[in-house]
This record gives sequence, structure tokens and C-alpha cells, in this order.
Amino acid sequence: MSEAADQIFATLKQSSQSGAPLYLQLRKSIEDAVNRGLIGPGDALPSERDIASKADISRVTVRKAVQDLVKGGILVQRHGSGTFVAPRMERVEQSLSRLTSFTEDMARRGMAVRSAWLDRGLYAPSPDEMMVLGLSSNELVARVARLRIANDTPLAIERAALSASVLPDPAGIGSSLYAALETTGLRPVRAVQRISAANLGGDDARLLEVPPGIAGLHIERISYLASGKVIEFTRSIYRGDAYDFVAELRLSGPGEEGRP
Repeated sequence: MSEAADQIFATLKQSSQSGAPLYLQLRKSIEDAVNRGLIGPGDALPSERDIASKADISRVTVRKAVQDLVKGGILVQRHGSGTFVAPRMERVEQSLSRLTSFTEDMARRGMAVRSAWLDRGLYAPSPDEMMVLGLSSNELVARVARLRIANDTPLAIERAALSASVLPDPAGIGSSLYAALETTGLRPVRAVQRISAANLGGDDARLLEVPPGIAGLHIERISYLASGKVIEFTRSIYRGDAYDFVAELRLSGPGEEGRP
């Protein structure tokens, strides 16, 4: 990318950009170059020293601009290798009107799905699990935590909790929790989800292969059987750069306002 780099960084020497701080000018110049395809996913940036020389700015300014772009997911830094343009994520759309598993969602898109197990076991329930699942303090909760991966890209961390009476052997689950529940007639038929913005902590960011502090989606889901009994309590973290949740909204007809 040497020719493109010369063009990108040389423009900073002639540009005042309304007096914006130099690190912001450099950050915008690199980001624009990525968006225009002048530098593509996997391309390496020159060293801080080379950028500083080409752009006629200090290495401290370069470091601040690069760190901002790393936090924003535009660049990635690999220890001992340098700084690179981050892989471009193909965004996944998931409907909020259908209750499906991650495995089913990705299979419909023709994506290869796998999971990395983080936890499968029986535990004493937390206060939240006792309240949501209706458990007493002397009952056990089955916890199932997985890193969900599609086409070799980690997309989500799912942490599900169910009563041990529903899932007495969490270690026996295959690729799909819902498929396992369906064999016993206990697959949920509806759910309530709460979605909120979250900045990813270090451990979750490492699993999802993104910089710590980057934006993500925190999803809390309570799933129900047809009888109305709560069957599943799941808290998940999704990559904000890879997932879009889509809901269809309709105007209420006459007499429908206030219906549940």
C-alpha cells in the first residue's frame, strides 16, 4: 500500500481541515482511505515512525490516531507484527419476530456454524436465576455458556441458565440447545428479549476477537413454554459490528390499541 500511503499522508501536509487537531485529521484520512478501498482488509500500515515522517507530524500524534482507530474496530494491532486494516465483517440480520436458535439462524444463511464451549455444568443458582426461573435455594441450575462462531468468525457469547430438572445433563448437549429441549418436549415457544448497548470488557472482547471497550449488544432473554412457565434465562453478548436486529412494526387497527 506504499503508493496509497504516500497519497493519504501527504494530504495532511496541505490540509488545515478547519484547525482540527492533527490526530483527528490523520484518523479521518486513514478511515476515509479504508472506506474508499485505497487500503483493504489485511493491509499493513507503515510503522509509526514512517507515518510521522510522511505526514510531518509527531509519533505521539500518530499513536493517538491509530489507537482511536483500533478502539473503533477499523484497525487491529498484532503484537510483534504491526498494525493492519481490520477484516471487513459481513453483517448478519436477525428478525426479532421469530424465536429461533443461533444454529438455525446461521444454517438458513448457508453459514458454517460451530461452538466453543465455555461452561457446561450444574451449580447453585444465583439470586437472579432463582427469581427468573422460580428456583429455591436448594435446587440446582444448569448453565450452558458458548462462544458462537459462524464462518470462522466469533459472533456472540451465549450464557443460558435452566432448571436442572429441565436439563439434568448439560454436558450432553450437542450443537443446539433448542434441539435438545425439543426432544423432551420442552422447547420454548415464545420469549421476551431486552437489548441494550454495552462496551465489551477485556475477557468478552478477547473471545470475540475485538478491541476491549468496543461497542456490543447485551441481550437478556426469558423464554417460555406454551403453558406460560419460564424455561430459559439467557444473557448474551453480540458483536456490534456484525449483528443487526430487525423488527417489523405495524400500525394498530381500530380497537387494537392497548392489546397485549
